[in-house]
Amino acid sequence: MRRALVLSMVVVAGSIAIIAAQQPAANAPKDIEVVKVKDNLFVLRGTGGGGNTAVFVMANGVAVVDAKNPGWGQPILAKIKELTPKPVTLLINTHTHGDHVSGNVEFPASVDVVVQENTKTNMEKMPIFKEHNNNGMAKRTFKDRMTIGKGADQIDLYYFGRGHTNGDAWIVFPAHRIVHSGDIFAGKSVPLIDGNNGGSMVEMPATLRKAHDGLKNIDQIINGHMPAQTTMADLKEFVQFNEDLVAYGRAGLKAGKTPEQLAAEWKLPEKYKDYSSQVSALMGGLAGRFQLLQKEMQ
Repeated sequence: MRRALVLSMVVVAGSIAIIAAQQPAANAPKDIEVVKVKDNLFVLRGTGGGGNTAVFVMANGVAVVDAKNPGWGQPILAKIKELTPKPVTLLINTHTHGDHVSGNVEFPASVDVVVQENTKTNMEKMPIFKEHNNNGMAKRTFKDRMTIGKGADQIDLYYFGRGHTNGDAWIVFPAHRIVHSGDIFAGKSVPLIDGNNGGSMVEMPATLRKAHDGLKNIDQIINGHMPAQTTMADLKEFVQFNEDLVAYGRAGLKAGKTPEQLAAEWKLPEKYKDYSSQVSALMGGLAGRFQLLQKEMQ
């Protein structure tokens, strides 16, 4: 059986750490926890499932944001049937990674799949879609903004620039003043930056600031992996955290230090004490972030 690296979440001393882990066996139990955010908006979480899945029950159908790891598509659909008899009509992916898009291939072919245009390009390189005759591949794309539906069913999609990847979509549910951020704001931790899929350590802070300033009337954020919702105040703090981290890296690299030295010497600032002190091994760990920063500075 083919195995792949995926994002998984573990709790370390009350904080969230994003680590690299092997994809669980396809027949492993897939228990999904349902978190009710609003009357018709839910978050589906599951150990080993990957990113947080949002379920938005509309007047005539159901919109889903992100479809987790391979083998999780059907469990997601089954859980939705427990919530509503309405069919899934729309699937939005926040970005290209396997723990957010792999479950797409198990959704009915009739489902409309929407992503940011760069994400579709990235998804087209993924073997899982080729293995499933392109089922679950994006059917529609947007560049900077798209609105789907209206009134209580309206969903707004935004793209503010490179960060985690080059196609990170922010999914807004205006009626509830809630946004799904995907992994550009996965949680309170060192950011995940995937240079192979267009992510940028240099541009991450500015992109996050554009999101903070551009998203209006938002009370809660459904993060890519964090179990509890955050707020726009948390996003503002995350902007500053990334600005500080990039400034630290820039100064150290200009002083002649190596990315490895910078990673070894970095200490979590006291003002970010509620952030995870654990650094993801995925994408090179903290040294990998500084290696990408070094490459972008050249």
